Amino acid sequence: QLQASGGGLVQAGGSLRLSCATSGGTFSNYHMGWFRQAPGKERELVAVISRHGRSTSYADSVKGRFTISRDYAKNLVILQMDSLKPEDTGVYYCAADSGVVFLRSPSNYEYWGQGTLVTVSS
Repeated sequence: QLQASGGGLVQAGGSLRLSCATSGGTFSNYHMGWFRQAPGKERELVAVISRHGRSTSYADSVKGRFTISRDYAKNLVILQMDSLKPEDTGVYYCAADSGVVFLRSPSNYEYWGQGTLVTVSS
């Protein structure tokens, strides 16, 4: 199971920290990712991190502003979001992939949390 939290309303330029609590599996067996969906748009990559944390990948639109990390002691995936922009608004989902290859596409991720809403006002 995946439980996302930490969303909310923030002004442009502000920060938010999203957390994804995981349970029911061996945390280090899964690549983990954050994806988002804005109204009327398809779900898109935000950031992903490999099962052992050695590799990360970000959408171009968030590079330099967002940081993904994982806490193996607490089985958490964290997305630190700084310098937020109105175009970052959307529902943010965490997801897990048990595949061998580390991939970026949401279609490769098997398990999904319920989402947390991030709203950035201008």
